[in-house]
Amino acid sequence: MNCQLPPPLKQGDLLRVITPSGALREWDTFNAGVEIWRLRGYEVEVSEGVDHRWGYLAGIDSDRHKQLLNAWQDPECRGILCARGGYGSARILENWTWPQVETSKWLIGFSDITALLWSLSLTGISGIHAPVLTTLASEPDWSIERLFDLLEGRPLAPLQGIGWGGGIITGILLPANLTVATHLLGTPFQPNFDNVILAIEDVTEAPYRIDRLLTQWRCSGALSKVCGIALGRFSRCEPPSNIPSLTVEEVLRDRLGDLGIPIVSNLPFGHDGCNAALPVGIKAQLNADQGVLSF
Repeated sequence: MNCQLPPPLKQGDLLRVITPSGALREWDTFNAGVEIWRLRGYEVEVSEGVDHRWGYLAGIDSDRHKQLLNAWQDPECRGILCARGGYGSARILENWTWPQVETSKWLIGFSDITALLWSLSLTGISGIHAPVLTTLASEPDWSIERLFDLLEGRPLAPLQGIGWGGGIITGILLPANLTVATHLLGTPFQPNFDNVILAIEDVTEAPYRIDRLLTQWRCSGALSKVCGIALGRFSRCEPPSNIPSLTVEEVLRDRLGDLGIPIVSNLPFGHDGCNAALPVGIKAQLNADQGVLSF
């Protein structure tokens, strides 16, 4: 798996907003995110139905499927902006095939959007694991600039974390939300993990749940194939009060530390803080001695 980036964006390009997952309810932050794109000189078109709701979903599956299909097949559209995560993108992947288009386009999002990013990567097209519209305005300036550097064809700066040792490895970067990615194991949307640097983050999962997810990776054999691991933020993953527990840091060390591969933790991506843009399916280098992820 070695994906190709779509053509760089330029001012005046049309981008379409979709809600493939959870119902949109953070309207102030959503509008602020849209405004950031418009101030950069892009034309942003909000798809019909982004305000729909069906329980916890942003409308019924067929409506969300139609949003994605229309945006992908629109010859004028150069990029797809996901409004928010939540849950639901995997539902619209049932019986889904990415239609061939004359020019590939950018897909931007994270969290539940992992399912779409991984699915798209199987066609050889790189998406971007990056803030959704409801979180973009809360990003620091450097993170927003990093996103536009990536989209507009400028060099991508390395990210600094904490190295666990194990040397230097070059592989194909595969960013993901851990929970969403785990539920893609054994499905047609699971990529080949050979020579992959797995970059994972999560939110609101108690340590025992992180343990359970990583144990699934170990038992399935998927984790034995990756060549390196880049750990982002595991936010609001504290143990329940008054219940004996390991910390999430202890769980990560226990479930990953014996793999014998380069690992870097505390990288600045994920929920509840700066969420540095990461390309999907692109060659990267992980230096676990100096704690650096570079491109």
